[in-house]
Amino acid sequence: MTVLLLVAHGSRDPRHAATVAALRERVAARRPGLRVETGFLDFCAPSVPRVLERLAAQGARDVVALPLLLTRAFHAKADLPAALARATATLPELTVRRADVLGPSSLLTAALERRLRQAGVRPGDRGSTGVVLASAGSSDPEAIAVIAEIAREWRHTGWCAVRPAFASASSPRTEDAVRALRAEGVRRVAVAPYVLAPGRLPDRIAAGAHAAGADVLADVLGPAPEVVSLLLRRYDEARRGLPVRGGVSVTPVEAALIG
Repeated sequence: MTVLLLVAHGSRDPRHAATVAALRERVAARRPGLRVETGFLDFCAPSVPRVLERLAAQGARDVVALPLLLTRAFHAKADLPAALARATATLPELTVRRADVLGPSSLLTAALERRLRQAGVRPGDRGSTGVVLASAGSSDPEAIAVIAEIAREWRHTGWCAVRPAFASASSPRTEDAVRALRAEGVRRVAVAPYVLAPGRLPDRIAAGAHAAGADVLADVLGPAPEVVSLLLRRYDEARRGLPVRGGVSVTPVEAALIG
């Protein structure tokens, strides 16, 4: 039997681990019979190597490690591969396949829309509402470009405007993006955090939204149904052994582009 290992970054904020636990529970409930475990790269327990050691001791032989990451930034390109390499070097009996990161995906956009509706944005508000797509931020140009592209694509679904913003490492900040939309005459501004779980950087996004007077602040993505569906999609892709880009499974569309 293949084990699904959800790999989270980790945080000192207890809300982070609680959100990861909720995701694990919902994935397990959606796919009865699938064993779902969680491991963390930092700050929280259990660590990824410790989980893999325990699984091997219990007789597991096949694991799909699925990163709870939205972009291919440093944690996906360096931290996770290093953690898996250290663990599997001493566990030759264990096969570990690494699934792709979660984003970009139309399911994540659907989850963002769900959170905005829950925060009070009605379907009829779309044409008069500008959205700030606020991510954690990264020093990786690829990750920044992905967020900017998501914002451009989302804009074409009827929003008055969609602008990217970042809580760290990049600009503009959330408050600057909100103020820029106001300066352009956008009547209503909503901030949509493009993050999975609460923590220091999501709190910074919220503080920026409040400081700049945003009309709406949506919740983090968390265990939204669309996120759960996406986790299972990435798991199934890894099980099918899709083509690999940099050691990471990719979707069929991406594979065709590589090809």
